[in-house]
Amino acid sequence: MSTLKSAFSATVLQDMDATARDVLRDLHTARSVIFWSDLLANAAVGWTAFVVAITSKAWSAPIVAALLVASLTLYRCLCFTHEITHLRRGSLPGFETTWNLLIGVPLLLPSFAYVGVHQSHHSLSTYGTKDDPEYLPFATSRAMIAAFALQSSIVLPLLLFVRFVVLAPIGLLIPPFHRWLERHASSFSMNPSYRRDVPPAMASSMRRWEALLFVVWSATAFAVFTGRIPARAFYVWLAVMVIVSFLNTLRVLGAHEYDSDGQVLDRHGQLADSIDTPGGPWTTLWAPVGLRYHALHHYFPGIPYHNLGQAYRRLLDARACRDPYALQSSRSIGASLWTLYHRAAHAAAPVAPAARTFTKTGS
Repeated sequence: MSTLKSAFSATVLQDMDATARDVLRDLHTARSVIFWSDLLANAAVGWTAFVVAITSKAWSAPIVAALLVASLTLYRCLCFTHEITHLRRGSLPGFETTWNLLIGVPLLLPSFAYVGVHQSHHSLSTYGTKDDPEYLPFATSRAMIAAFALQSSIVLPLLLFVRFVVLAPIGLLIPPFHRWLERHASSFSMNPSYRRDVPPAMASSMRRWEALLFVVWSATAFAVFTGRIPARAFYVWLAVMVIVSFLNTLRVLGAHEYDSDGQVLDRHGQLADSIDTPGGPWTTLWAPVGLRYHALHHYFPGIPYHNLGQAYRRLLDARACRDPYALQSSRSIGASLWTLYHRAAHAAAPVAPAARTFTKTGS
């Protein structure tokens, strides 16, 4: 699995690291105007399209178009939770709170489900191990891939409803049950063995947001029951969430090679297990907010999404970085998914990563 170490000497990799740090030095600052304008514009378009879908004639062209627009724009907004986990404290005051009010609460995915969890996916001591919340050895089992795709695409929206609308109020009334929820059901994680340790400050934040979630969703349910909001609103929400979950499932499966044996990996091992899919403009539809540069993100997790395209080009233009780093590029999400599936089908005899045929494309 350590493709870089087997293909390049330690000296070459050290030169790559030194050159990369130098050429990317000025790209680590998040630009407030980009974050705010991107989030607010897409949220406005997304919720407007959501309303259009509710009020349009069933099975008509307008409702299909509105569902597609709402799903893509709200998915982009939802992916900002990934950026929130990597922002330096105090760098964008009010951004996380605003994101929760606009996206986290209505989509039942508050930021606390990701903040404090995602960091373990980057840690050199936990990446690819049983303590990584976002990693499973998919390259060893087609059944595991299928089960994850089914659960994440279809079952997840219903699980979110149960967690935050049904179980959260019970937890707020029964502290021991809430402590169980904190540890076992408060992480946006695909690893069923992952257990979260929640410090007191995070537990208090969880309870506040859960209370707000319950109030908002109870008020919405009452408005639907009394006819103030069309009952179709729930079905539109469910359709949007299924589409969003499906897109995110494809993205997640195409983000890594997933053939770690559960042992701790160093920085180059983590990079070698991660995949960039630069593609073209359409790639941002299924991997928005810089997520198509996933290998680059694992290499330099502090670079904000709006600088990743420039960082990618600089690495490929740097002589010391081009050959080693180019191995991490896939020509398409389809190629990455096919390679993963093919590896899982032939787990006893791993094959070369066919997806890693690098061609310099527009980004």
